[in-house]
Amino acid sequence: MADLANANARNIRLAARVGQLEARLSKALGQAAWHASGMAAPTDVTELQERLTYLEQHAVDLARALEERQDELEAARAANRDLTRALNHRG
Repeated sequence: MADLANANARNIRLAARVGQLEARLSKALGQAAWHASGMAAPTDVTELQERLTYLEQHAVDLARALEERQDELEAARAANRDLTRALNHRG
């Protein structure tokens, strides 16, 4: 019984893997046909577009990180002001 369950589970995993490989092959063949047809953008243009997309995303990530750092700095300054006020009121 356990052997049958294991075989069924393995069959399901293998079927999923075959599906993944078929999808990858289909994509690769489609890209090859697209480039062979001459309708695709030249490789250098495609590479530049990919680089542009990467750089745009990197700029967004950096802007988000900068905004987070600014928020942290504002919070630290506010805490510093509060501590300074507390010290001044005690003394």
